[in-house]
Amino acid sequence: MIYIVFVEPESPGNIGFLARAMKNFGLSNLILINPCNLENEAYFHAMHAKEIITNSRVYGSIENFIDDLKIDFIVGTTGAACGSYNVQRIAITPEEFAKSLKIKGNIAILFGREGNGLYNEEISLCDVLVSIPSSGDYPIMNISHAAAIIFYELFKREKNYTFEGLEKASAIEKMNLISDMDKIIESLGLPQHKNKTASTVFKNIIGRAFISGREAHTLKGILRRVKEKIVIKNDI
Repeated sequence: MIYIVFVEPESPGNIGFLARAMKNFGLSNLILINPCNLENEAYFHAMHAKEIITNSRVYGSIENFIDDLKIDFIVGTTGAACGSYNVQRIAITPEEFAKSLKIKGNIAILFGREGNGLYNEEISLCDVLVSIPSSGDYPIMNISHAAAIIFYELFKREKNYTFEGLEKASAIEKMNLISDMDKIIESLGLPQHKNKTASTVFKNIIGRAFISGREAHTLKGILRRVKEKIVIKNDI
């Protein structure tokens, strides 16, 4: 089970935004460590994720939370660049974290204070540290924005998600499109070197593009109609 832990939140609005990001990506267990007062602002910004705040658990310290819920693996988050003076360990990216995470037992993902993040003694409790690469001009992100990026990577890995009807075209479907286009090009009576160039250009376009299975099917139907028209015209 994954627990999202907000350490000493200073703004009820950010609690609401975090709850909203959690629900966007299928997370529901919110832990608040020594939080500010849960005012109406938190529920307002949570929108349709109000129940996450209502069902949240409050603890006075990270240690109490870890002991009470028997946490097996702790993930810290930081906006500080790797190697900075106050971060004494190497952080990994959200993508690397999601790919390597094996969800067994109870896992806690810690998000620090809006102003100061996690303290070094809190980071020392963590098994791994996650940081989001960002511009050196302004590297520190709002907690809900940073959380959404991490949650997205977890969701993407766990669900292996694709939009309905937008499955990527298979290699065979792409090869069939290229083959159909080659036949059309050959029937145009172009010089051989131009045939080769046209075929290569079409192959490159198909290779670079994200072609869904539905799009490949539609395009194949169009190419078939073109071939039929060319055959009829040549017969005349």
